[in-house]
Amino acid sequence: MSVFEEILENKAINAWARHFSRPRFQINKPHESDAELVETEDGTSLLAVTIDTVSEEIAQGLYRDPFTMGWVAVMGNFSDLAAVGARPLGIVISVSLEPEREGSFRDGIAQGMAAACRALDVFILGGDTNAACATSLTGCAFGFVPQGEKLMRVGCRPGDAVFLSGGAGRGNALGLRALVRMPEQYFPEASYRPVARLKEGEMIRKFATSCMDTSDGLFITLDQLIRLNHIGFSISADWEKILAPDVFQFCGRTGIPHWFMAAGIHGEFELVFTIPQNAVNEFSKAAEKMSFRPIRLGAVVKKPIFELGLSSGDKTEIDMAPLRNLWAAGDFSPTRLLEEHHAWGGKWRLEP
Repeated sequence: MSVFEEILENKAINAWARHFSRPRFQINKPHESDAELVETEDGTSLLAVTIDTVSEEIAQGLYRDPFTMGWVAVMGNFSDLAAVGARPLGIVISVSLEPEREGSFRDGIAQGMAAACRALDVFILGGDTNAACATSLTGCAFGFVPQGEKLMRVGCRPGDAVFLSGGAGRGNALGLRALVRMPEQYFPEASYRPVARLKEGEMIRKFATSCMDTSDGLFITLDQLIRLNHIGFSISADWEKILAPDVFQFCGRTGIPHWFMAAGIHGEFELVFTIPQNAVNEFSKAAEKMSFRPIRLGAVVKKPIFELGLSSGDKTEIDMAPLRNLWAAGDFSPTRLLEEHHAWGGKWRLEP
């Protein structure tokens, strides 16, 4: 049984939320949506609002290129809008930098932000700058969802098909390479340029029963949906289909197990979503018209478990709580996980 407050992060958020009143015009409850959904006065649409900060990834050395920092600060916010199927309005940015940072560092961040906006055809509406002891980039993005077409994390039902908008694992490949100090060429930072699925999200909204982005990694996303909806997932472990091609090759070169790329907490901005079985054909036709090729992962099941079907034909149940709580407690590292993999008889290698 997957208990929601078994996860330390969920418990911590609830500890904050209990101090605040919830407005009557807000549609979603805590945890139920990637972006907050608020009724507007004219009643024709919902206002979608989200806020996200890039700071920890910089402090841990996952992002060393200021272009990456700026790119992710923008894309992460608009990915939350994509997960609710919102049409974007824009974003405001707050940038905090150490006073000793050179102008080229600031310019690199700005160039990454600008490139991300061009890729999405969106705009930075304004912002704020501050001096601080560490780099921190915060964005707050806004968009609109048509009234009657809300899309949240909750709502999926047994029998629904589960889809992934595109190949996963680039975030965890970068994180693992950086934290265990592999040479850059094994997975260059420049290859981590996730794109928010805004156009796909607007189309998915018309069919889906639930949706969440993979910013925290694929398995954690699935686990959170299980805990919110009190259902389960039966997923096929077809790694060549699930992982992005360069991530699959990265695992092949290094011997790192494929599931590492799905189980880590540093994700990308794909969407996991569920479609009722009787709407799958119509959804597939609509996706084909816009050259969108989502990956079918499996199905929603009644029992609240995370079941992974292996290539051998066997099935295994995965409990993500211990791994998620290691991350939340701050005493987890990829090095530790690799050491445990060694202890289980696994091998990994570094071959350019």
